[in-house]
Amino acid sequence: MISERLKKLFVFLEDSPNDPFLLFAIAKEYEALNEPAASLKHYELLVNEHEDYVGTYYHLGKFYEKLNQLDKALDTYRQGMTVAKQQGDKHAWSELAAAKMELEDNDDFDI
Repeated sequence: MISERLKKLFVFLEDSPNDPFLLFAIAKEYEALNEPAASLKHYELLVNEHEDYVGTYYHLGKFYEKLNQLDKALDTYRQGMTVAKQQGDKHAWSELAAAKMELEDNDDFDI
């Protein structure tokens, strides 16, 4: 089921197809609606088409964790750390590093 908010986001996306925030908002909205396949599709589209949109990596990594795709989560955090470093975004880098470290320290996960 598509929410009114999601409908509006798609209208905005038609008007501004190159706006990465709209893809991010759509991914988050699908996540809130418990539609993981649609959410993942939009997160991955965002990473592929707007790889410099550093905010995606933390949320996509956490989403992979929810899906128990831990290797993908780690890879996503690493990618995001690289992008954050290239952009000089220390805040994003530290958030991604903390998420990566937390996942690596998880006793249930062998690296």
